[in-house]
Amino acid sequence: MAQVKPMRADARRNYERLIEEAAVAFAEHGEGASLDDIAKRAGVGSGTLYRHFPNRQALLEAVYVDAIEAIAMRADEIAARLPPGEALVEWLNELSERMIQVRGLKTLLGSAVTDGSSAVLTACGSSVKGAATRLVEAAQREGTVRPDVEPIEILRLAHGVATASELANGEGKHIRRYLSLLTEGLRPERRRADGGPGPEN
Repeated sequence: MAQVKPMRADARRNYERLIEEAAVAFAEHGEGASLDDIAKRAGVGSGTLYRHFPNRQALLEAVYVDAIEAIAMRADEIAARLPPGEALVEWLNELSERMIQVRGLKTLLGSAVTDGSSAVLTACGSSVKGAATRLVEAAQREGTVRPDVEPIEILRLAHGVATASELANGEGKHIRRYLSLLTEGLRPERRRADGGPGPEN
């Protein structure tokens, strides 16, 4: 197997500056920020940018991979201190908030859980889906989430909550309300003793 040649010190500095400036540009302008402008802000030519990042997707991954992994890790931290049903809702809230706060993350996270074209995205997607699976299955065992709910559905719904909140005011103020409406549909239907649907609370 061929060994990966380590970067020279100047190449490493260019790489790190590009990621720093890309993070700022994506935060200001979203994932459609000009790559040429990012290169200029980093003090390098466009050719240098493309040597490190052959396309926009590669640059987005480099900027946001740590953020996606951190989101996945938060699931276990929250689960350690809250009951399963509450832990799931709290994690979904944090997930939705991060998708709004970090521009470009929502698009990349959506790709991470559905797109297998990139090894980096596949790894990130596996981490997030694994986190969602642990939380959903724990809540199902607790009886606070319907047994037919799939973890991937939860992630898609969180993506939708973030999008809806952005459309409402662009700041994510409605996330908890939308999640409250969403979680009502996740709960198992209560049944009366005669087998009919129970009264709504």
